[in-house]
Amino acid sequence: MRREIENKMKETADFIFCHPELSLQERESSAKLALFLESEGFRIRWNLAGFETAFCAEWGSGKPVIGFLAEYDALPGLGQKADSFCAPTGGPGHGCGHNLLGSACAGAACALKDVMEEEGLSGTVRVYGCPAEEIVVGKIRMNQEGIFDDLSAAVTWHPFDRNRVSYDIWQAQDIKNYRFYGTAAHASKHPEAGRSALDAAELMNVGVNYLREHVTDDVRMHYTYTNTDGPANIVPAYASTNYFIRSNKWERTEDASERVDNCARGAALMTGTRVEIERVTCNKEMKVNRTLAEIFYGEMQKIPAPSYTEQEMQFAEEITKSAELENDGAYFKGLEPLEDNPVPLAIGTDVSDVSHTVPTVMLSAACMCAGTPLHHWAATAQAGMSIGQKGMFYATECMAAGALRLIREPELLERAWKEM
Repeated sequence: MRREIENKMKETADFIFCHPELSLQERESSAKLALFLESEGFRIRWNLAGFETAFCAEWGSGKPVIGFLAEYDALPGLGQKADSFCAPTGGPGHGCGHNLLGSACAGAACALKDVMEEEGLSGTVRVYGCPAEEIVVGKIRMNQEGIFDDLSAAVTWHPFDRNRVSYDIWQAQDIKNYRFYGTAAHASKHPEAGRSALDAAELMNVGVNYLREHVTDDVRMHYTYTNTDGPANIVPAYASTNYFIRSNKWERTEDASERVDNCARGAALMTGTRVEIERVTCNKEMKVNRTLAEIFYGEMQKIPAPSYTEQEMQFAEEITKSAELENDGAYFKGLEPLEDNPVPLAIGTDVSDVSHTVPTVMLSAACMCAGTPLHHWAATAQAGMSIGQKGMFYATECMAAGALRLIREPELLERAWKEM
């Protein structure tokens, strides 16, 4: 990979880290990433699927068409300096490492383009700038509107504390809001005139908690109250909750979600209130592709995992202590073996819906020391310094190498599609 590409990747990742933007607000971040790709000869199209911050950067022509899925949104409340102790900056921050994620996808596309030009290989390379992954929206709508339909394969990665092919079943999710409407009244003088929306919300949650006994072990149902304002001497006329309903298969998620809806309807009936049910978003489970997993794992085996300086190891030791991470002093490891069977993962991503449209592969690279949880200040800190950047460069090389094999050996793509 050209040093110039590496420099642009580092500059882009640093910029996005220092200008964290929430989902659907990633104007500076998406513009910086697009500018990087445009400077490398990619053609840019904006406003995909109605998203202001979504773009497609394209180079080349014809088949196969390889698409890299880039992300760049930050998380609320996770602003953090690149220090080994908790040093919040206020506002959003990259506690999921998306400043690295998008930059590596752009770098991999540029590295692949260089080799294709050098060898005279035909095909199309794309980078999709995908907004709002953290709220599970961006790729869902992009996929629904056919943005990915003509891809031969989709390639992406995610920063973690391990180096591996992510041969994981990311969860199917249904995210809903429940709004209860009742009748206000004086809670002491005329309680009989009131119909409590808060009672309905509480009864709904009681029903869901009993429901937990009667779903499969992989089903998760978690909720929060999103409106509890008002003095206790007024019967609440309004209450609302937000639910995440998940499992390893969309069919089970959908079934559990309908039963949660019935808990809400029953609670409204018991309390003489009315309920509105809003589906915020939903996604299917990840559809893994063994063919692609083996191809990319084979390429990862050829590429040395990052090595770390004495200062980086000291940083890992310090952040392990200050964040109370669990790693027994083994801060970084090499490439992990490819599992024989898919691994259920207790988190979700909007990449999953793309995997039901086109063969998709996801890699993981260690951008933080072992034991670092995502959505945590320690993840943000390492995403903003050299430890995270080394994982970014490693992921870039691995994605580019695997994609190059697909370009050179299109029969591998045929196998991946047959498997799908």
